[in-house]
Amino acid sequence: MAKKASDNIKIYKNPGGPDIGTVSRAVIEKDGLVFKDIDGSGEVTAVNDWRLAPEERAAAYVKSLTVKEKIAQLFISDWRMGKYPKASPMSPKNENIIFDESGILDDGEIRNKTIFGEQYLPGTTKLIKEWFNRHLILRANPKPEDLADWLNQMHAVAEECERFVPVQVMSNSRNENGEVVYGMNDASGVFATWPGTLGIAAAVKGTGDLSIVDEFADCIRREWYATGLRKGYMYMADCVTDPRWQRTFGTFGEEPALIAEIFSRLIPGIQGSEEGVTKEGVSVTVKHFPGGGARENGFDPHYAAGQWNVYATPGSLQKYHLPPFLPAVKYHAASIMPYYSKPAADKSAVQQDASGKDIPLDPYGFAYNKVFIDDILRGQMGFQGYINSDTGIIHNMSWGVEMLDVPERIGFAVTQSGVDMISGLFDNEAGMEAYERASNGYYDSHELPEGIRREDVVLTDESLDRAVARTLAELFAQGMFEQPYADPQEAARVVNCQADWDKAARVHRQSVVLLKNQDVLPLTAEKLAGKRVYAEAFHKSAEAGEAATKALREMLAGMEPGLELTEDPARADYGILMISPSSGEYFNATPGYLELDICEDKEVCNVTPEGRPTSETHRETTLSGANRIPGIAAAVHGNGGKVIANINIPLAWEVGNVERYVDTLTVGFDTYPSATLDVMFGRFSPVGKLPITLPRGDEVLAVDAEGVCVSPNDVPGYDKDRYMPDEMKDENGKAYAYRDSAGNYYELGFGLGYC
Repeated sequence: MAKKASDNIKIYKNPGGPDIGTVSRAVIEKDGLVFKDIDGSGEVTAVNDWRLAPEERAAAYVKSLTVKEKIAQLFISDWRMGKYPKASPMSPKNENIIFDESGILDDGEIRNKTIFGEQYLPGTTKLIKEWFNRHLILRANPKPEDLADWLNQMHAVAEECERFVPVQVMSNSRNENGEVVYGMNDASGVFATWPGTLGIAAAVKGTGDLSIVDEFADCIRREWYATGLRKGYMYMADCVTDPRWQRTFGTFGEEPALIAEIFSRLIPGIQGSEEGVTKEGVSVTVKHFPGGGARENGFDPHYAAGQWNVYATPGSLQKYHLPPFLPAVKYHAASIMPYYSKPAADKSAVQQDASGKDIPLDPYGFAYNKVFIDDILRGQMGFQGYINSDTGIIHNMSWGVEMLDVPERIGFAVTQSGVDMISGLFDNEAGMEAYERASNGYYDSHELPEGIRREDVVLTDESLDRAVARTLAELFAQGMFEQPYADPQEAARVVNCQADWDKAARVHRQSVVLLKNQDVLPLTAEKLAGKRVYAEAFHKSAEAGEAATKALREMLAGMEPGLELTEDPARADYGILMISPSSGEYFNATPGYLELDICEDKEVCNVTPEGRPTSETHRETTLSGANRIPGIAAAVHGNGGKVIANINIPLAWEVGNVERYVDTLTVGFDTYPSATLDVMFGRFSPVGKLPITLPRGDEVLAVDAEGVCVSPNDVPGYDKDRYMPDEMKDENGKAYAYRDSAGNYYELGFGLGYC
């Protein structure tokens, strides 16, 4: 295709009906109405008739598509933008870009390798026209107008196929601040940028104002829709119960009721209605069913040690982990993503389902677990959308079905447990193999592992049609078959709307939680008159800390004209310390448990492959320069000054190594430093409340020789004291939460204000 699609879109208006947008696809005019010739029949068939229900049209279309075309709809994987060759910090830069004639699509061929697997990938045009894949994951962070052009071009290529199916591009969240993490939040800073999801929860918890969620959701819907991006892997309804789980930062905290309230507004706000996704909506994929928070001592299931969900506490599944997913059912979330992990029966208490029956904790990853997907989520909870697996389950994270080959894993997920879309690689050939094995006699000479039935590991016409009909119905409901195109100029205008950025900035300020204040804040002009301020920022690496310190001092000089800064804490009247710890490496196992102490060069134990502590040790640093904090504080205090610290909370840190040395402590959740300074300097009164409990110290996270944690992995922080040993409890019956020098517990819902 030589022409740029965005410049050649033709729009046909239907009175009382949808617009029809096309670049080259034929249209059908009948009875004064216009229809797109989707199926290539030239007639107003059930597929082409926009007056029919999405489900009816989808059911008709699966009968028209070939088996090869249908199998291509089962898979979703990363894809590349030629103009943005390095999609994310973890993805390799594409060195073999060959642009199509429009100069937009990358038609080069590459060998792509990620943590999820490796495969040959064709150019974009070949992927769409020959492979017929239509579901892609975007990890690049393009300008909105470039994103619209790219999506438009792919739709136009898809129009040239005999049967038209639009290209559905998915992204992880793009509207929160914070470190960009591959597979979590793929981009930040282009769309209106809010605090991290924990910060949104802190603001809602503090203000009691759920309209914050309404504004957040509406902003996402309008911005994504304007660019043509119509599906998000967002958000996480997981209830945080083990604080060492690295994905804590993508959640809304540890309170099931609050999470459910947020999702009750978030899902309809993004999708456009309480009845499901609309033509102006963006599909929501809620993750990670049945809740990823019940980690065995925090281990992440991207690696083998984290493959287990442990429910050691009777009733924990029904009480804490399933309730946050109920709004996804009630408000018709387009899809739900099961987690990688599998339940550990031998380490769990008996769990009951909604009818009071014991749940079989079969050791299959949740995408392969028929009990959880088919019986509980669909049968008991009533979910009607489609199931989109987490990325990599067929290859590197196939927990519980490692004994099956790749085609068998595909069949087991789709046919046996009811998965409708598999994320990871474009496994079209393996999918075809799974389909052909149903009738080619393969299992006459190939044995299956004990307990596995051949009818559960093949793709059948019934299971294939069911899965594809569900995902096609989403596209019909969104109106993407009729009009998938976006206006690049309108995309830029919507994304650059100052009102959205202003709303986000307000929530940044509302997310700040004041935990401790010994008559120091706010730093009014009167308090600062004639005073000197020492300012330093700390990160995990010294280099990042130095860069952040420079930016912090420049920010202070710009925000407070006349403020006298000093580089010597012994001459300071006020010390401002901005502390941003980091622990572990995403997708990689740590030698021990994820470290939550704010520490430098701390000696900690290693763990065995089974996750048990050993006598061997290694050193951990979560904050470069942490050992200097006591000295800085002593120097400021020696001058009669006061020390103010802020800690960024993507994880539930042990804050004792900071709190005990400072006079005032605030926390944020990937909150803008400028918003934190607004609170410190009295331009905004703090309202945020903790959405998670901060643990007292290593003692409440101790793991015994059998791998059992003293505080249960499956219970949120606010309820852990119910299960803690009596000898660990203080005079108030509390053991788990950190207690500061003023006697306050840093637990769920705590936060001070200015009197």
